[in-house]
Amino acid sequence: MIRPSCRSLAYALVLTVCATPARVRAQEQIDFAALRDETVRAMSEYLQINTTNPPGNELATAKWLQTFLKKEGIDGQVLDTAELGAGRANFYARLRGDGSKKAIALVHHMDVVPSNPELWSVPPFSGTVKDGYVWGRGALDMKSEGIIHLMSMVALKRAGVHLTRDIVFIANADEEVEGTGAVVFTKNHADLLKDVEFMITEGEGTNVEDGVVKWFAIGVAEKRAYWLRLVAHGTTAHGSIPRADNPVPRLARAVARAAAWQTPVHLLPAVDRFFKAEATLEQGQHRFWLANVKAALATPRGRAYILGDPYRNAILRNTIAPTVLTGSNRTNIIPPVASAELDIRLMPDEDTTLFKRELARVIGDTSVYIEVMPGVMPSYSADINTSLVRAVEAQIHEMLPGVPVTTPLAAGATDRPTYSHAGIQAYGLEPYINENREEEKGVHGIDERLSIANIEFGLKLITGMLRRMQ
Repeated sequence: MIRPSCRSLAYALVLTVCATPARVRAQEQIDFAALRDETVRAMSEYLQINTTNPPGNELATAKWLQTFLKKEGIDGQVLDTAELGAGRANFYARLRGDGSKKAIALVHHMDVVPSNPELWSVPPFSGTVKDGYVWGRGALDMKSEGIIHLMSMVALKRAGVHLTRDIVFIANADEEVEGTGAVVFTKNHADLLKDVEFMITEGEGTNVEDGVVKWFAIGVAEKRAYWLRLVAHGTTAHGSIPRADNPVPRLARAVARAAAWQTPVHLLPAVDRFFKAEATLEQGQHRFWLANVKAALATPRGRAYILGDPYRNAILRNTIAPTVLTGSNRTNIIPPVASAELDIRLMPDEDTTLFKRELARVIGDTSVYIEVMPGVMPSYSADINTSLVRAVEAQIHEMLPGVPVTTPLAAGATDRPTYSHAGIQAYGLEPYINENREEEKGVHGIDERLSIANIEFGLKLITGMLRRMQ
C-alpha cells in the first residue's frame, strides 16, 4: 500500500498525524505526551536565563544543566570559565553506552542575540507558555534545540535503552559573536572528544511553505567566511585641489571590479542532491534543469534560471559582498587612506591563497592592498553517506512519509567547522518543521517562539535517530 505523502497535508496535520506511526522499539518505551510536557517546563526555565551575548552569562545556564542532569544520575562538568571570562562557561556531560561503537555528540550554544523588550508581545526572557507555543529569546536559536537534545538523552536513559554508543551532551558559550566557546572546548578537551564519531547541532531548517513540507534538511557543509579588506593609500589634501593619488577613486574601482567578478561555478555532490530534491517540487523545464544542473548550466536559459535565484547562485560559487567603506569624515578633505571590507563566502573546498591571488588579478591594481581580516574559519564538509545520515533519513521517512531528505549548503556559519576540524563528522539538524515565514521572523527577531507540537516532533526525531544509531 502506498502511504499518502505528508507534503499533501496541512502543516498542523503533519505534526499530529505523520509523527504518530513510529514503531522503533525505543519510541514504544517512551510516553511522548508526558515527555513533551516535561520538556516544555524545562525549556521555559532555560529560556528565562538571560544569556544575551554580549556579555553571555552562560555560566548560569551551564549550572542549570548540571543541576538538572544530576537529578537524572548523569554527571555534568562546567568547563573553561578561566579562558572564557567572568560569567562564561562551556558544559559537558556523557551518557555511557557499552562502547562497542564510537560516540555521538549533541551540541548547542547557550548564548543568544540581543532583544528589545518594547517590541515583543511577551518579555523576551519570560519563557512564557501560551497559545500552543513556548516564547522567548533562544526558542529557535537555539536553546530549545539544546533542551530537546537534553530530554531525548534523558528519555533513553529512563527507558533503559541499550546503547552501543555513548551520547555526549555539549553546550557552548559565545557562538553568536566570536565562536570562542567551541574553539576553546575543542582545544582544551581533545580527550573528551577522541571517541566521538558524529555530532549534530543547529542546521539549515526544513522547507515548509503554505502548510506544505517540501523537504527536510541535513546540513553537511558550510560556505567559509573569508573577510578581506581592500586598502588604498594616497596623500591627504583639501578637496578643492584634487590630486591624482586620491585613494578613493582607486578603491572604488577595485570594489566595483571585485563585486562584478563572476566567480567560477562549482557543483558539490551535496548541492546536486539538494537540487534533485527541489526538482521533485517543480514541473516541466524547471524540473529538468534542477534535476540536471550541469546540463542546465551549459545552456543560456538554464544557466539564467539556476543562477538567477540568489540562494542557488550563492551555493554554487564563491561570493563577494562589499559591506563597509571608510574614507574621509569631511566632504572637503581627501583622506590619506581609504578602505573597503568584503564579506566573502568561499565554497568548502576553496583554497584561500589561490582565491586571494585571483582576486588581486581581477582588481588589477597593485597599489590596492588586500588584507585578511581576523576570524577565518576552517573549511568544513561532512560525508553524505554515513550511518547518521541514513538514520535521519529513515526516521524522517517514517515520520514524514514522502518528504525528501536533502543536503543544502549553508551560506551562513555555525560551530560545525570547529568540531569538524577536531576530526568529527559534523551535521546540522534542526528538529522542527516551522513555517518559513515564522522562522524568519523569530530567529534574531521579534516574538521568537517554538510550538509545543514541534517540541514533540523534535523529541521523536532525536530519540528515534539516536535509537537507530545504536
